[in-house]
Amino acid sequence: MRHESTSAAILKLLRRHLRQEGWTALRLAAELAVSEATAKRWLAGKGLTLARLDRLASLAGLSLADLVRAAEGTQDGLARELTLAQERALSADIFLSFLFMAILAGIQPSEIMTDFSLPAGMMETALLKLERLALIDRLRQGRARALVDRALVFRKAPLRSLFERHMKQLYFELDYAAPETRYASELIKLSDVGAAQMAELIEKLRGEVQALSDRDRETATLPRKWYGMLSVMRELDLSAVRDSGWQLAR
Repeated sequence: MRHESTSAAILKLLRRHLRQEGWTALRLAAELAVSEATAKRWLAGKGLTLARLDRLASLAGLSLADLVRAAEGTQDGLARELTLAQERALSADIFLSFLFMAILAGIQPSEIMTDFSLPAGMMETALLKLERLALIDRLRQGRARALVDRALVFRKAPLRSLFERHMKQLYFELDYAAPETRYASELIKLSDVGAAQMAELIEKLRGEVQALSDRDRETATLPRKWYGMLSVMRELDLSAVRDSGWQLAR
């Protein structure tokens, strides 16, 4: 069962990296001197020998060993929580924390360099720091993969403080009346059990958004932009509402 799971992960990663490098089924067919239908079958794992898999991996800028190692990393066993030392290091450098979160989301360093016009030296220094912190693994062609599960939970003070300093204000400054602002708000009354279930729903939404991002990366034809999403719940202080009600009653 694990073999089947790893094989599926290898194919998924292969298709993702090929797409990122601009390899469509039609282009692969021309490069490999086969029909487009044959190329599509190989990408689906049908008739895909080790030699063909190695050839496809090389077109994506990877070795077969890189592909297998990255696929194994998608299986169970990755850390679900950062150590205090890792959080402290990330919280001390906002670019380093952004880079790590981007790699965690499947974005490659080369794409980040292009989006932000960063010099290669700056990226290399940051990647080396993340590697020394045991947060990423370096692959061929400047690629990287996270050594932490994407569903990691930030429970310690350093990264929560980083969000407090740099990210929270972005959401407070939003014009919630603007049509381009997408948000949802709901007023509900819950028991402690209901509140715990609500927290689980928020985490489930986070996973669904991650899956949406992965699908969009593989299928999008339009340029992609950077978005931030914040899901939050809290017990309400309704004193202002109560005071307003008393004023209306007078």
